Amino acid sequence: MSDPQPKSSAKIEKSDAEWREQLTSEQYDVCRKHGTERAFSGRYHDTKTKGMYVCIGCGEELFHSDTKFDSGTGWPSFYQPVSEENVGTTSDRSFFMVRTEVHCSRCDSHLGHVFDDGPAPTGLRYCINSASLDLKED
Repeated sequence: MSDPQPKSSAKIEKSDAEWREQLTSEQYDVCRKHGTERAFSGRYHDTKTKGMYVCIGCGEELFHSDTKFDSGTGWPSFYQPVSEENVGTTSDRSFFMVRTEVHCSRCDSHLGHVFDDGPAPTGLRYCINSASLDLKED
C-alpha cells in the first residue's frame, strides 16, 4: 500500500455554480446536498479492484482498497481511512436518528456515514457512497 499524499493545508471552497459544473447531478446531490445513493446501485459497492479511493470533489486520498470489505449493505464499506486527517465527522440528526456523517476534510464533500459495527482491527464501518469516490487503480 502506498503512503498517502501529504494533506494539503488549503481548504477547497467553490461556489454552488462551480460544484454544479464539476459534478454530475448524482455526485452533486450526494456530495453537496448530503444525499444517499440507492443501496447496490453504486459503481463501487462490489468492486474488488486494488487501488486508492479518492474524493470526487478534490482528489484527496480517502480509503485504500486493502481496507474495503463486503458489509452486505449495498455501499462500499471500509474499516479505516487512509489518514484520520483526510476525513472529518459531524453529527447527523436527519431521518429521526442520530448518525455520524463522514466528509472530506479538504473540500467538505459528504461521503457517507461511519458505524461501530465493522470488522477488526478498528470495529468501524465507513459506509460510503460510490458517487463521492473515484478509484485510482494500483
